Amino acid sequence: MTSRIDILNQEVERRKERLPIDDVMYQTGNMAFYFVLFFVLTKAAFGNDEVTFVSELSSKPAQRLSMYGSYGSVRLQRFHIPEDTAIACWFLTVTKGHGFHCREKNVTIYIRQGAPPVINPIGTEFPDVTLWNASRSFIVPVTSLSSASFNLSDPTPGDWFIVSHLPEDDGRIEQKGLPSCSYFLEPQLSIRRAVDTPIIQTGSKLRQTAARDKPTRLKLYVPQFSSSVSMIVDNCSSAEETVNCTLALSIGSNSLLYDAARVKCAGRRCSVFLNNPPWDTWLRVVVESIQDNQTVTFDIQSSYPVECKPESVGLAAGLPGLDINSNSSSASNSSVALESVLFSSQMGSLLLLPSACVWNIPVLYEETDIFSLRFSPVVGPNVSVRATQPTLLTYPLPAHATGGTLNLQLTLNTMNVTLENGSTVVACFTPESPVLQLNNSLRCRTGYGMNVSTGFPKSVIRLPFPLLATWYLTIQLMCDSDCGNVSVVSVNPEVFVTGCVEDCGTFGECRLFRSSNYLYAACVCKTGWRGWGCTDDSEALSLTRQVAATLLLTLSNLSFLPAIVFAVKRFYITEASVYLFTMFFSTFYHACDQPGIAALCIMSYNTLQYCDFLGSVCSIWVTFLCMARFRNTVKYTLFLFGTLLIAMSLQLDRRGLWNLLGPILTAILITAAVWVHRGVKRGQCYPPSWQRWVFYFLPGLLCAVIGISLYVFAETEDNYFYTHSIWHILVASCVVFFLPPRERTAVNWTMGWSSDWNWTCSWTPRICGYTLCSKDECHTVT
Repeated sequence: MTSRIDILNQEVERRKERLPIDDVMYQTGNMAFYFVLFFVLTKAAFGNDEVTFVSELSSKPAQRLSMYGSYGSVRLQRFHIPEDTAIACWFLTVTKGHGFHCREKNVTIYIRQGAPPVINPIGTEFPDVTLWNASRSFIVPVTSLSSASFNLSDPTPGDWFIVSHLPEDDGRIEQKGLPSCSYFLEPQLSIRRAVDTPIIQTGSKLRQTAARDKPTRLKLYVPQFSSSVSMIVDNCSSAEETVNCTLALSIGSNSLLYDAARVKCAGRRCSVFLNNPPWDTWLRVVVESIQDNQTVTFDIQSSYPVECKPESVGLAAGLPGLDINSNSSSASNSSVALESVLFSSQMGSLLLLPSACVWNIPVLYEETDIFSLRFSPVVGPNVSVRATQPTLLTYPLPAHATGGTLNLQLTLNTMNVTLENGSTVVACFTPESPVLQLNNSLRCRTGYGMNVSTGFPKSVIRLPFPLLATWYLTIQLMCDSDCGNVSVVSVNPEVFVTGCVEDCGTFGECRLFRSSNYLYAACVCKTGWRGWGCTDDSEALSLTRQVAATLLLTLSNLSFLPAIVFAVKRFYITEASVYLFTMFFSTFYHACDQPGIAALCIMSYNTLQYCDFLGSVCSIWVTFLCMARFRNTVKYTLFLFGTLLIAMSLQLDRRGLWNLLGPILTAILITAAVWVHRGVKRGQCYPPSWQRWVFYFLPGLLCAVIGISLYVFAETEDNYFYTHSIWHILVASCVVFFLPPRERTAVNWTMGWSSDWNWTCSWTPRICGYTLCSKDECHTVT
């Protein structure tokens, strides 16, 4: 039997390798097993006498998964990991619905820190200049109940996002209300965090003790303008004098994209360096012994050198005579004064102090909507860039902007200055901390690089779902040897947030989605276009096919014309008006419902859709009631009452299956009850004519069965335009077959000219084929 210490040693061996994420564990059964194991391992693995650990558990409600068609079909969950979290463990439970024969499918799960994952599971094409990093993903096979878990040591604090979906959508249109396969994902997060982590003060040594099963956990604060962070372990000694002091030293956290900096060393001294650390954040430091049963004692200290710091930060610093807190007129004059200080009126050169190594330009931002955010430098749209010092702009990104797209457009002003051959303006766009030194050999290591020149004066990058952080743009003029006469150039940096990339273009629609209280935008493509920005035309519908689909779906409604003609000829005027209403609105609804350019909307889409659904259900309702041959008072009462109920139900849920089947089944039951009553009363089958059954009812029933089967089971996104057109034709054919002959109690009118050339008219009432005996009456029309 495996002891607890053996389990602990196995866990420590995994932690010794310091992989950013452990192998995913799959298990079918009770999730309580994971919680017990998680508590046992973390309690021992992070058991430090000087640090107190607490465990926390958060859970999200189960969400039904969907087949992947676009990002709008995924399920998004957001978790928050607090500061000083030592280990986080996600438990994912996937269940399959019962009561229906469902196939086993795989659930794909993605995880990302700071923003929702950008995914591309079907390998579509991304829009131009759209940059993204692949997120960590894994697949969970689903049986009746499947579970998976994975651990992450020293996770980056903040929001973490999980996205899940089923395999690619097969295009089948499922009717609401029918039994279908359902798969649910319920995620849970368990963390273990320290509540009293010691703080390392810069310049002072801290004496600590660590062992393999009790690592030392510390933290330090990184201020702005820190170019690097170094941790130095000195005077390391072991309790066993014959054993060398061996330990592992790490600094930072794991975000699955960037791991903590980690070194292993032996001896009395050890150090680790972290370049371009994130500003204004707390960094974790973990020191642990590598040898079994070894306790080490050491001194640890930290430093964060500041190699480059701007001479002035903010609007008023270093600018004499500028008062930000003045009134509106003074503020207007101040902005002019600020611009005159930063730029000369003719050359536009920067006025820097000799010791300045970077020029920091303040940035303002204007927010008009949730995904409409634009940043602008306070000095105007153009900023000056030179070769001697880089220009730095800071863009603090709000939390809700992570659900949109961050756009950067850099434009070189070539009106007054022309760059010589080999001279370019280089920019580096980075989150959390900037690149303060740009050169030809090392330009942009931790962010997104771009450059502009005379031949290519504009450069654009788009970042969907940007990381929640403060973004920094560093710009500098680069020359191969000598910049010549050009010392300063003017550049227009435009940074703004939008919902989707290029608003999804011509063949897509940018939609806003919500998961709990988090909002994010994604494209929903049309006419077969695919991709993140609806720019992948590999399966796009041609214009000819779009026109053919529109014509089929609209002109197929003309099959109601025979039904209208038959109804008028048989004196069913009310029924004919309902068929005309259905034909009209079904035609123009499908003309407006087309996703491509072959679309025509005479009213709002919602109105056309509602009238189409209402007319379709009412057509079936009045046809079956007409077959029952009620007296006019009863028939028209049922017409009106049923139409009102149908209108109410469609307003509640117009796509509900029972909103269609309910009136149909009710009308069929009423008609069947009336026919049975008349058959029993007359002692024969009703209707009595076998020709009526063979040549009318059976063909009509066959059309109805075929039409309903196509509508419910056969429609897909690819064949919709012709299967639904066949549905129109079959429904109209059912009306023609089911519509009964003219009422035999109809009044026959006879008109003509009398012998004295006076206009005469007479009427002969007929009931059941017999003429009632009555006195002829003639009326002279003068």
